[in-house]
Amino acid sequence: MKETMEVKKLESKNIDDYDILIRRRGDNDYASYCPQLNYMISGTEHEEVLKLMQDYIKSYIEKLEN
Repeated sequence: MKETMEVKKLESKNIDDYDILIRRRGDNDYASYCPQLNYMISGTEHEEVLKLMQDYIKSYIEKLEN
């Protein structure tokens, strides 16, 4: 019997509780990952994927506050 593990998203409203990991995967190929949300974004620049992930996390927190 194979067990599956459910990923539970963090429900903190403090943005500092969310990590952003960025990896360069090749020329003009970057990925950012937030382990607490199990979410990844890809793009062509380091700054781009960082900002996109920050915006995603802020949006997620806003939804928690409503």
